[in-house]
Amino acid sequence: MGTAMTIKPLIILPDPLLRQVSKPIERVDSDLQRLADDMLETMYDAPGIGLAAIQIGVPRRMLVIDVSREGEEKQPLVFINPEVVKSSDERSVYEEGCLSIPDYYAEVERPATIGVKYLDRDGKEQLIDADGLLATCLQHEIDHLNGVLFIDHISRLKREMVIKKFAKAAKAKAI
Repeated sequence: MGTAMTIKPLIILPDPLLRQVSKPIERVDSDLQRLADDMLETMYDAPGIGLAAIQIGVPRRMLVIDVSREGEEKQPLVFINPEVVKSSDERSVYEEGCLSIPDYYAEVERPATIGVKYLDRDGKEQLIDADGLLATCLQHEIDHLNGVLFIDHISRLKREMVIKKFAKAAKAKAI
């Protein structure tokens, strides 16, 4: 039996950590692989289709994704130090949500296809061409590594309303 995976608490807006820029990962070792496994476990439990390390309070450039549908076999992907190396002029619009901004959804327009260079779970360099939901999810999670949230892509008015609502909820919880 391997070590048990741990579900980590998620960091929720308006936590300032979400605005932190994550640091590059110097080496891929068993600790990092354990973190990747914990992130996947946390993501599946939520449930979500993507999670950046910063969302569990770890400001390192790693994210996990699984865009397989319910009832399909799981297809967990681990991206270490991901970097968008190309993006299409063609755009697509998806309704996005975020585990750190629970129960809020908004349409976001992003490049329809992207190329991403990254290290996999074993530290091997990979290049992936992504389109559809995977492209959207990758861009959303890479944004997290740069302290950017999907609400930054919507109108200022809507964004301020969302932030206000979450700030109020956080205050109520603190009492």
